Amino acid sequence: MVGAATPSLVEEVVGLRGRELAILRPRDSEELLDEAAFEHEEFLPYWAELWPSSLALARLIDGRSFRAARVVEVGCGLAIPSIVAALGGARVLATDWSPGAIELAAENAARNGAAIETAVVSWARPGMLVERSPWSVVLASDVLYERRNVDQLLDLLPRLADARTEVLLAEPGRPPAKAFFEAAADRWRIEPCGDKVHRLRLREEARS
Repeated sequence: MVGAATPSLVEEVVGLRGRELAILRPRDSEELLDEAAFEHEEFLPYWAELWPSSLALARLIDGRSFRAARVVEVGCGLAIPSIVAALGGARVLATDWSPGAIELAAENAARNGAAIETAVVSWARPGMLVERSPWSVVLASDVLYERRNVDQLLDLLPRLADARTEVLLAEPGRPPAKAFFEAAADRWRIEPCGDKVHRLRLREEARS
């Protein structure tokens, strides 16, 4: 795990539409604070929380048949949407900047009988994601918590998509999200599709 010490873990049972998942998460995210990582790129352990947006996205796709669709989750944190997509038949790659997140995502997937691939990926260096694009579905939940995430996500998403790609973005209304959606409207068709979940499809002429 990343941080000053290996954190203690707790198990939470997450109720979805048609199933329950047993999810391990750090008991206290402050145990993961890493001064060196913060000084380098201002990394904070947001991934360690069980965010409502992640649950909203997971509940939206729970029960959906993905039929071997190629799915990537960016900023996966505890990777609950990735696990649900895999249980629905998707071939899933769950990614996060934090090795600690990826380690726990893989463990949680195994605990719940889901086969997922995991990788440590920075949005600033998304090479492997772009090389494997276009993806069938891109998942993201509560990833616009800082202003710097806006430009990064605006740059990243078109590189992962074509006109057939479905981006499902759960967003609880954080202030940077307004700037994201305003800028994204030029390249994406955006529609609400659930509790604070938005579906984005790339306009054909905007494919980069």
